[in-house]
Amino acid sequence: MTSRYRSRPGRAQAVPRPGSADAIGVARTVLPNGVRVVTEYVPGVRSASVGVWVGVGSRDEHPSVAGAAHFLEHLLFKATPTRSALDMAQVMDGVGGELNAFTTKEHTCFYAHVLDDDLPMALDLVSDVVLHGLCRAEDVDVERQVVLEEIAMRDDDPEDLVGDAFLTALFGDHPVGRPVIGSTSSVEDMTRAQLHSFHTRRYTPRHTVVAVAGNVDHADTVELVRRAFAGRVAEADPAPRRAGRARVRTAPSLVVHERDSEQAHLALGVRSYGRHEPEKWAVQVLNAAVGGGLSSRLFQEVREIRGLAYSVYSGIDSFADTGAFSVYAGCQPENLGEVATVVREVLAAVASRGITDVECARAKGSLRGNLVLGLEDSASRMTRIGRSELNYASHQSVDDTLAHIDAVTPADVRRVARRLLRRPFGAAVVGPYRRTRDLPASVRGLVS
Repeated sequence: MTSRYRSRPGRAQAVPRPGSADAIGVARTVLPNGVRVVTEYVPGVRSASVGVWVGVGSRDEHPSVAGAAHFLEHLLFKATPTRSALDMAQVMDGVGGELNAFTTKEHTCFYAHVLDDDLPMALDLVSDVVLHGLCRAEDVDVERQVVLEEIAMRDDDPEDLVGDAFLTALFGDHPVGRPVIGSTSSVEDMTRAQLHSFHTRRYTPRHTVVAVAGNVDHADTVELVRRAFAGRVAEADPAPRRAGRARVRTAPSLVVHERDSEQAHLALGVRSYGRHEPEKWAVQVLNAAVGGGLSSRLFQEVREIRGLAYSVYSGIDSFADTGAFSVYAGCQPENLGEVATVVREVLAAVASRGITDVECARAKGSLRGNLVLGLEDSASRMTRIGRSELNYASHQSVDDTLAHIDAVTPADVRRVARRLLRRPFGAAVVGPYRRTRDLPASVRGLVS
Protein backbone atom coordinates (compact mmCIF):
# COMPACT_ATOMS: atom_id res chain seq x y z
CA MET A 1 0.00 0.00 0.00
CA THR A 2 1.03 3.61 -0.46
CA SER A 3 2.57 5.06 2.68
CA ARG A 4 0.63 8.25 3.33
CA TYR A 5 1.60 10.67 6.04
CA ARG A 6 1.12 14.18 7.35
CA SER A 7 3.87 16.67 8.07
CA ARG A 8 4.18 19.41 10.61
CA PRO A 9 5.76 22.60 9.27
CA GLY A 10 9.50 22.60 9.75
CA ARG A 11 9.79 18.97 10.79
CA ALA A 12 11.53 16.31 8.73
CA GLN A 13 9.73 13.02 8.32
CA ALA A 14 11.20 9.91 6.75
CA VAL A 15 8.71 8.01 4.65
CA PRO A 16 7.35 5.28 6.95
CA ARG A 17 7.89 1.90 5.41
CA PRO A 18 9.95 -0.28 7.76
CA GLY A 19 12.23 -2.76 6.06
CA SER A 20 12.24 -1.09 2.65
CA ALA A 21 15.83 -0.21 1.86
CA ASP A 22 15.02 2.25 -0.92
CA ALA A 23 12.70 4.27 1.33
CA ILE A 24 15.18 4.72 4.20
CA GLY A 25 16.93 7.65 2.53
CA VAL A 26 13.75 9.59 1.72
CA ALA A 27 12.82 12.47 4.01
CA ARG A 28 10.37 15.36 3.84
CA THR A 29 10.12 18.76 5.51
CA VAL A 30 7.47 21.43 5.06
CA LEU A 31 8.81 24.92 5.70
CA PRO A 32 6.59 27.43 7.54
CA ASN A 33 5.83 29.23 4.28
CA GLY A 34 4.55 26.01 2.68
CA VAL A 35 7.53 25.06 0.50
CA ARG A 36 8.04 21.29 0.60
CA VAL A 37 11.56 19.86 0.71
CA VAL A 38 12.01 16.21 -0.23
CA THR A 39 15.36 14.46 -0.36
CA GLU A 40 16.62 10.97 -1.10
CA TYR A 41 20.04 9.75 -0.15
CA VAL A 42 21.43 7.51 -2.91
CA PRO A 43 24.33 5.36 -1.68
CA GLY A 44 27.44 5.01 -3.81
CA VAL A 45 27.11 8.16 -5.94
CA ARG A 46 29.13 11.37 -5.95
CA SER A 47 26.46 13.44 -7.67
CA ALA A 48 23.50 15.52 -6.56
CA SER A 49 20.42 16.50 -8.53
CA VAL A 50 18.18 19.36 -7.46
CA GLY A 51 14.81 20.23 -8.95
CA VAL A 52 12.53 23.11 -8.05
CA TRP A 53 9.09 21.90 -9.07
CA VAL A 54 6.13 24.26 -9.45
CA GLY A 55 2.66 22.77 -9.69
CA VAL A 56 1.73 24.90 -12.68
CA GLY A 57 1.58 23.85 -16.32
CA SER A 58 -0.17 24.53 -19.59
CA ARG A 59 -3.58 23.36 -18.37
CA ASP A 60 -3.54 26.24 -15.87
CA GLU A 61 -3.49 28.84 -18.64
CA HIS A 62 -6.34 30.85 -20.08
CA PRO A 63 -6.66 30.20 -23.85
CA SER A 64 -5.57 33.78 -24.54
CA VAL A 65 -2.15 33.06 -22.99
CA ALA A 66 -1.70 29.49 -24.25
CA GLY A 67 1.95 28.58 -23.86
CA ALA A 68 2.61 31.05 -21.03
CA ALA A 69 4.00 28.44 -18.62
CA HIS A 70 6.50 27.23 -21.23
CA PHE A 71 7.38 30.76 -22.37
CA LEU A 72 7.99 31.78 -18.75
CA GLU A 73 10.23 28.75 -18.19
CA HIS A 74 12.46 30.08 -20.99
CA LEU A 75 12.32 33.68 -19.85
CA LEU A 76 13.34 33.18 -16.22
CA PHE A 77 16.77 31.92 -17.31
CA LYS A 78 17.60 35.20 -19.07
CA ALA A 79 18.50 37.18 -15.95
CA THR A 80 18.09 37.58 -12.21
CA PRO A 81 19.09 40.64 -10.14
CA THR A 82 22.54 39.12 -9.55
CA ARG A 83 23.13 36.85 -12.55
CA SER A 84 23.00 37.10 -16.32
CA ALA A 85 22.29 34.13 -18.57
CA LEU A 86 26.01 34.07 -19.39
CA ASP A 87 26.90 34.03 -15.69
CA MET A 88 24.68 30.99 -15.16
CA ALA A 89 26.13 29.16 -18.14
CA GLN A 90 29.73 29.88 -17.14
CA VAL A 91 29.25 28.77 -13.54
CA MET A 92 27.57 25.53 -14.56
CA ASP A 93 30.11 24.80 -17.31
CA GLY A 94 32.87 25.44 -14.81
CA VAL A 95 31.76 22.50 -12.67
CA GLY A 96 30.74 20.18 -15.53
CA GLY A 97 27.11 20.33 -14.49
CA GLU A 98 23.77 20.48 -16.27
CA LEU A 99 21.18 23.24 -15.88
CA ASN A 100 17.81 23.02 -17.62
CA ALA A 101 14.03 23.02 -17.23
CA PHE A 102 10.89 21.51 -18.73
CA THR A 103 7.19 22.27 -18.76
CA THR A 104 4.32 19.79 -18.89
CA LYS A 105 0.57 20.15 -18.79
CA GLU A 106 0.50 20.11 -14.98
CA HIS A 107 3.90 21.22 -13.68
CA THR A 108 7.17 22.98 -14.45
CA CYS A 109 10.59 21.80 -13.24
CA PHE A 110 13.87 23.74 -13.10
CA TYR A 111 16.78 21.44 -12.36
CA ALA A 112 20.53 21.02 -12.08
CA HIS A 113 22.78 17.96 -11.96
CA VAL A 114 26.20 18.47 -10.34
CA LEU A 115 28.87 16.88 -8.17
CA ASP A 116 27.75 16.57 -4.56
CA ASP A 117 30.23 19.28 -3.44
CA ASP A 118 28.53 21.75 -5.78
CA LEU A 119 25.01 21.24 -4.44
CA PRO A 120 24.91 24.55 -2.48
CA MET A 121 25.80 26.49 -5.62
CA ALA A 122 23.31 24.57 -7.77
CA LEU A 123 20.44 24.96 -5.34
CA ASP A 124 21.14 28.68 -4.96
CA LEU A 125 21.27 29.13 -8.73
CA VAL A 126 18.11 27.19 -9.53
CA SER A 127 16.18 28.88 -6.72
CA ASP A 128 17.39 32.29 -7.92
CA VAL A 129 16.03 31.57 -11.40
CA VAL A 130 12.64 30.43 -10.11
CA LEU A 131 12.20 33.14 -7.49
CA HIS A 132 13.95 36.15 -8.99
CA GLY A 133 13.88 35.78 -12.78
CA LEU A 134 13.38 39.35 -14.01
CA CYS A 135 10.99 38.98 -16.97
CA ARG A 136 12.57 41.99 -18.65
CA ALA A 137 10.78 43.42 -21.68
CA GLU A 138 13.88 43.19 -23.87
CA ASP A 139 14.30 39.52 -22.93
CA VAL A 140 10.66 38.78 -23.79
CA ASP A 141 11.19 39.87 -27.39
CA VAL A 142 14.39 37.84 -27.75
CA GLU A 143 13.00 34.69 -26.15
CA ARG A 144 9.77 34.98 -28.12
CA GLN A 145 11.78 34.22 -31.25
CA VAL A 146 13.39 31.22 -29.54
CA VAL A 147 9.98 29.80 -28.60
CA LEU A 148 8.67 30.40 -32.12
CA GLU A 149 11.70 28.47 -33.41
CA GLU A 150 10.81 25.67 -31.01
CA ILE A 151 7.26 25.61 -32.37
CA ALA A 152 8.68 25.46 -35.91
CA MET A 153 10.96 22.60 -34.85
CA ARG A 154 7.93 20.76 -33.43
CA ASP A 155 6.06 21.33 -36.68
CA ASP A 156 9.01 19.86 -38.60
CA ASP A 157 8.96 16.73 -36.45
CA PRO A 158 5.83 14.86 -37.53
CA GLU A 159 5.97 12.43 -34.60
CA ASP A 160 5.87 15.34 -32.13
CA LEU A 161 3.22 17.16 -34.14
CA VAL A 162 0.92 14.15 -34.38
CA GLY A 163 1.24 13.64 -30.61
CA ASP A 164 0.00 17.16 -29.89
CA ALA A 165 -2.68 16.85 -32.55
CA PHE A 166 -3.89 13.56 -31.07
CA LEU A 167 -4.52 15.08 -27.62
CA THR A 168 -6.40 17.92 -29.31
CA ALA A 169 -8.48 15.37 -31.23
CA LEU A 170 -9.22 13.47 -28.01
CA PHE A 171 -9.92 16.38 -25.63
CA GLY A 172 -10.85 19.26 -27.93
CA ASP A 173 -10.40 22.73 -26.42
CA HIS A 174 -10.24 21.36 -22.88
CA PRO A 175 -6.93 22.60 -21.34
CA VAL A 176 -5.49 19.07 -21.52
CA GLY A 177 -6.03 19.12 -25.28
CA ARG A 178 -4.01 22.27 -25.91
CA PRO A 179 -0.27 21.96 -26.71
CA VAL A 180 2.12 22.81 -23.88
CA ILE A 181 4.14 24.95 -26.25
CA GLY A 182 1.18 27.15 -27.23
CA SER A 183 0.57 28.38 -30.75
CA THR A 184 2.36 30.80 -33.03
CA SER A 185 -0.39 33.39 -32.58
CA SER A 186 -0.58 33.10 -28.78
CA VAL A 187 3.20 33.37 -28.41
CA GLU A 188 3.40 36.31 -30.81
CA ASP A 189 0.71 38.13 -28.82
CA MET A 190 2.11 37.38 -25.33
CA THR A 191 3.12 40.49 -23.39
CA ARG A 192 5.67 41.03 -20.67
CA ALA A 193 2.87 42.04 -18.29
CA GLN A 194 1.02 38.76 -18.85
CA LEU A 195 4.14 36.67 -18.26
CA HIS A 196 5.14 38.63 -15.17
CA SER A 197 1.62 38.28 -13.77
CA PHE A 198 1.67 34.53 -14.43
CA HIS A 199 4.96 34.30 -12.55
CA THR A 200 3.91 36.28 -9.50
CA ARG A 201 0.43 34.73 -9.22
CA ARG A 202 1.30 31.10 -9.92
CA TYR A 203 4.81 30.58 -8.55
CA THR A 204 3.80 30.56 -4.90
CA PRO A 205 5.34 28.66 -1.96
CA ARG A 206 2.50 26.18 -1.55
CA HIS A 207 2.78 25.26 -5.21
CA THR A 208 6.51 24.61 -4.85
CA VAL A 209 8.50 21.45 -4.14
CA VAL A 210 12.28 21.31 -3.86
CA ALA A 211 13.47 17.76 -4.58
CA VAL A 212 17.10 16.73 -4.11
CA ALA A 213 18.65 13.30 -4.59
CA GLY A 214 22.14 11.84 -4.52
CA ASN A 215 24.93 12.05 -1.96
CA VAL A 216 22.99 14.54 0.14
CA ASP A 217 22.05 15.19 3.75
CA HIS A 218 18.46 16.13 4.46
CA ALA A 219 19.06 18.59 7.29
CA ASP A 220 21.75 20.44 5.33
CA THR A 221 19.50 20.60 2.28
CA VAL A 222 16.59 21.97 4.29
CA GLU A 223 18.81 24.74 5.60
CA LEU A 224 19.93 25.64 2.08
CA VAL A 225 16.32 25.80 0.91
CA ARG A 226 15.28 27.79 3.96
CA ARG A 227 17.89 30.44 3.11
CA ALA A 228 17.00 30.48 -0.58
CA PHE A 229 13.28 30.96 0.11
CA ALA A 230 13.70 33.40 3.02
CA GLY A 231 11.23 36.24 2.67
CA ARG A 232 8.70 34.16 0.76
CA VAL A 233 5.54 34.05 2.87
CA ALA A 234 2.65 31.61 2.65
CA GLU A 235 -0.14 32.79 0.40
CA ALA A 236 -3.71 33.07 1.64
CA ASP A 237 -5.05 30.30 -0.58
CA PRO A 238 -3.40 26.98 0.40
CA ALA A 239 -4.74 25.00 -2.54
CA PRO A 240 -3.62 25.29 -6.19
CA ARG A 241 -6.34 26.47 -8.53
CA ARG A 242 -6.39 24.34 -11.62
CA ALA A 243 -8.35 25.27 -14.72
CA GLY A 244 -10.24 22.74 -16.76
CA ARG A 245 -11.52 20.39 -14.05
CA ALA A 246 -14.91 20.32 -15.72
CA ARG A 247 -15.88 17.30 -17.80
CA VAL A 248 -14.76 17.27 -21.41
CA ARG A 249 -17.85 18.25 -23.34
CA THR A 250 -16.74 17.47 -26.89
CA ALA A 251 -16.58 14.06 -28.54
CA PRO A 252 -13.23 12.77 -29.82
CA SER A 253 -12.52 13.79 -33.41
CA LEU A 254 -10.16 13.25 -36.33
CA VAL A 255 -7.48 15.92 -36.91
CA VAL A 256 -5.38 16.16 -40.09
CA HIS A 257 -2.20 18.20 -40.64
CA GLU A 258 -0.98 18.31 -44.20
CA ARG A 259 2.77 17.82 -44.63
CA ASP A 260 4.72 17.03 -47.79
CA SER A 261 6.44 14.10 -46.11
CA GLU A 262 7.72 10.69 -47.12
CA GLN A 263 5.70 9.02 -44.34
CA ALA A 264 2.22 9.25 -42.95
CA HIS A 265 2.06 9.47 -39.15
CA LEU A 266 -0.96 8.14 -37.29
CA ALA A 267 -1.93 8.47 -33.63
CA LEU A 268 -5.17 7.04 -32.31
CA GLY A 269 -6.59 6.19 -28.92
CA VAL A 270 -9.12 6.72 -26.17
CA ARG A 271 -9.57 8.69 -22.97
CA SER A 272 -8.20 6.74 -20.06
CA TYR A 273 -7.86 6.94 -16.28
CA GLY A 274 -6.31 9.66 -14.13
CA ARG A 275 -3.30 8.94 -11.94
CA HIS A 276 -5.38 8.68 -8.76
CA GLU A 277 -7.57 5.83 -10.04
CA PRO A 278 -6.72 2.25 -9.06
CA GLU A 279 -7.11 1.00 -12.64
CA LYS A 280 -3.87 2.77 -13.58
CA TRP A 281 -1.82 -0.32 -12.68
CA ALA A 282 -3.74 -2.57 -15.02
CA VAL A 283 -3.51 0.09 -17.77
CA GLN A 284 0.28 0.04 -17.45
CA VAL A 285 0.34 -3.72 -17.93
CA LEU A 286 -2.10 -3.42 -20.84
CA ASN A 287 0.13 -0.81 -22.48
CA ALA A 288 3.26 -2.94 -22.09
CA ALA A 289 1.56 -5.98 -23.60
CA VAL A 290 -0.14 -4.16 -26.47
CA GLY A 291 2.65 -1.85 -27.65
CA GLY A 292 5.39 -1.47 -25.08
CA GLY A 293 8.20 -3.57 -26.51
CA LEU A 294 9.55 -5.75 -29.27
CA SER A 295 7.37 -8.71 -28.27
CA SER A 296 4.19 -6.62 -27.97
CA ARG A 297 1.21 -7.42 -30.15
CA LEU A 298 1.40 -4.23 -32.19
CA PHE A 299 5.11 -4.52 -32.92
CA GLN A 300 4.74 -8.13 -33.95
CA GLU A 301 1.62 -7.68 -36.08
CA VAL A 302 2.45 -4.35 -37.76
CA ARG A 303 6.22 -4.57 -38.17
CA GLU A 304 7.48 -8.12 -37.81
CA ILE A 305 4.71 -10.03 -39.59
CA ARG A 306 3.53 -7.50 -42.18
CA GLY A 307 6.47 -5.06 -42.45
CA LEU A 308 4.12 -2.09 -42.63
CA ALA A 309 6.00 0.30 -40.33
CA TYR A 310 9.41 0.86 -38.82
CA SER A 311 8.09 2.54 -35.66
CA VAL A 312 4.90 1.41 -33.91
CA TYR A 313 4.12 1.56 -30.21
CA SER A 314 1.49 2.42 -27.62
CA GLY A 315 1.71 4.89 -24.76
CA ILE A 316 -0.04 6.39 -21.74
CA ASP A 317 -0.60 10.01 -20.75
CA SER A 318 -1.69 10.36 -17.13
CA PHE A 319 -3.10 13.54 -15.62
CA ALA A 320 -4.75 14.39 -12.32
CA ASP A 321 -8.30 13.71 -13.46
CA THR A 322 -8.06 11.96 -16.82
CA GLY A 323 -5.63 10.28 -19.16
CA ALA A 324 -5.07 8.88 -22.64
CA PHE A 325 -4.16 5.49 -24.06
CA SER A 326 -2.72 5.88 -27.55
CA VAL A 327 -1.06 4.07 -30.43
CA TYR A 328 1.45 5.63 -32.84
CA ALA A 329 2.62 4.32 -36.20
CA GLY A 330 4.65 5.86 -39.03
CA CYS A 331 4.40 4.29 -42.48
CA GLN A 332 4.44 4.96 -46.20
CA PRO A 333 1.28 6.85 -47.20
CA GLU A 334 0.03 3.99 -49.39
CA ASN A 335 0.11 1.68 -46.34
CA LEU A 336 -1.78 3.97 -43.97
CA GLY A 337 -5.14 2.32 -44.54
CA GLU A 338 -3.81 -1.16 -43.88
CA VAL A 339 -1.92 0.00 -40.77
CA ALA A 340 -5.09 1.55 -39.36
CA THR A 341 -7.01 -1.66 -40.05
CA VAL A 342 -4.41 -3.88 -38.36
CA VAL A 343 -4.14 -1.62 -35.32
CA ARG A 344 -7.90 -1.61 -34.85
CA GLU A 345 -8.03 -5.39 -35.23
CA VAL A 346 -5.35 -5.81 -32.54
CA LEU A 347 -7.15 -3.46 -30.17
CA ALA A 348 -10.52 -5.09 -30.86
CA ALA A 349 -9.07 -8.54 -30.11
CA VAL A 350 -7.63 -7.30 -26.79
CA ALA A 351 -10.92 -5.61 -25.92
CA SER A 352 -12.79 -8.83 -26.60
CA ARG A 353 -10.45 -11.45 -25.15
CA GLY A 354 -7.85 -9.61 -23.08
CA ILE A 355 -4.25 -10.79 -22.95
CA THR A 356 -2.84 -14.22 -22.14
CA ASP A 357 -1.23 -15.25 -18.87
CA VAL A 358 2.15 -15.36 -20.64
CA GLU A 359 1.70 -11.86 -22.06
CA CYS A 360 0.69 -10.55 -18.64
CA ALA A 361 3.74 -12.05 -16.95
CA ARG A 362 6.07 -10.72 -19.65
CA ALA A 363 4.52 -7.24 -19.48
CA LYS A 364 4.89 -7.10 -15.71
CA GLY A 365 8.51 -8.21 -16.02
CA SER A 366 9.15 -5.44 -18.51
CA LEU A 367 7.60 -2.84 -16.20
CA ARG A 368 9.63 -4.07 -13.24
CA GLY A 369 12.88 -3.93 -15.16
CA ASN A 370 12.20 -0.51 -16.68
CA LEU A 371 11.28 0.93 -13.28
CA VAL A 372 14.31 -0.33 -11.38
CA LEU A 373 16.86 0.22 -14.16
CA GLY A 374 15.49 3.72 -14.69
CA LEU A 375 16.39 4.71 -11.11
CA GLU A 376 20.11 4.06 -11.36
CA ASP A 377 21.15 7.73 -11.12
CA SER A 378 20.44 10.71 -8.90
CA ALA A 379 18.60 12.66 -11.62
CA SER A 380 15.96 9.97 -12.08
CA ARG A 381 15.58 9.63 -8.31
CA MET A 382 15.08 13.39 -7.99
CA THR A 383 12.45 13.31 -10.72
CA ARG A 384 10.61 10.45 -9.03
CA ILE A 385 10.37 12.08 -5.60
CA GLY A 386 9.58 15.52 -7.03
CA ARG A 387 6.68 14.25 -9.12
CA SER A 388 5.44 12.07 -6.29
CA GLU A 389 5.33 14.99 -3.88
CA LEU A 390 3.53 17.25 -6.34
CA ASN A 391 1.09 14.62 -7.55
CA TYR A 392 0.29 12.75 -4.34
CA ALA A 393 1.86 14.64 -1.40
CA SER A 394 3.19 11.21 -0.40
CA HIS A 395 5.86 8.74 -1.42
CA GLN A 396 5.78 5.11 -2.38
CA SER A 397 8.80 2.87 -2.20
CA VAL A 398 10.01 0.99 -5.26
CA ASP A 399 9.07 -2.22 -3.46
CA ASP A 400 5.49 -0.99 -3.02
CA THR A 401 5.27 0.03 -6.68
CA LEU A 402 6.56 -3.38 -7.75
CA ALA A 403 3.96 -5.01 -5.49
CA HIS A 404 1.17 -3.06 -7.24
CA ILE A 405 2.45 -4.23 -10.62
CA ASP A 406 2.82 -7.84 -9.45
CA ALA A 407 -0.77 -7.81 -8.14
CA VAL A 408 -2.25 -7.15 -11.60
CA THR A 409 -3.89 -10.26 -13.07
CA PRO A 410 -4.90 -11.11 -16.64
CA ALA A 411 -8.50 -10.70 -15.48
CA ASP A 412 -7.74 -7.14 -14.33
CA VAL A 413 -6.24 -6.30 -17.71
CA ARG A 414 -9.17 -7.92 -19.51
CA ARG A 415 -11.64 -5.85 -17.49
CA VAL A 416 -9.80 -2.58 -18.13
CA ALA A 417 -9.29 -3.35 -21.83
CA ARG A 418 -12.98 -4.11 -22.25
CA ARG A 419 -13.88 -0.73 -20.74
CA LEU A 420 -11.20 1.40 -22.37
CA LEU A 421 -10.93 0.02 -25.88
CA ARG A 422 -14.65 0.22 -26.52
CA ARG A 423 -14.72 3.94 -25.82
CA PRO A 424 -14.92 6.46 -28.71
CA PHE A 425 -11.61 6.85 -30.49
CA GLY A 426 -9.84 10.07 -31.37
CA ALA A 427 -7.18 10.14 -34.09
CA ALA A 428 -4.68 12.44 -35.74
CA VAL A 429 -2.78 12.13 -39.02
CA VAL A 430 0.21 14.08 -40.27
CA GLY A 431 1.14 13.50 -43.91
CA PRO A 432 0.36 14.32 -47.55
CA TYR A 433 -3.39 14.69 -47.03
CA ARG A 434 -5.13 18.02 -47.54
CA ARG A 435 -8.51 17.08 -46.13
CA THR A 436 -10.11 14.37 -44.07
CA ARG A 437 -11.83 12.96 -47.14
CA ASP A 438 -8.39 12.35 -48.71
CA LEU A 439 -7.62 9.77 -46.02
CA PRO A 440 -8.22 6.03 -46.50
CA ALA A 441 -11.68 4.91 -45.43
CA SER A 442 -10.27 2.77 -42.64
CA VAL A 443 -8.68 5.87 -41.10
CA ARG A 444 -11.83 7.94 -41.43
CA GLY A 445 -13.70 5.08 -39.83
CA LEU A 446 -11.59 5.24 -36.69
CA VAL A 447 -13.73 8.13 -35.42
CA SER A 448 -17.46 7.71 -35.79
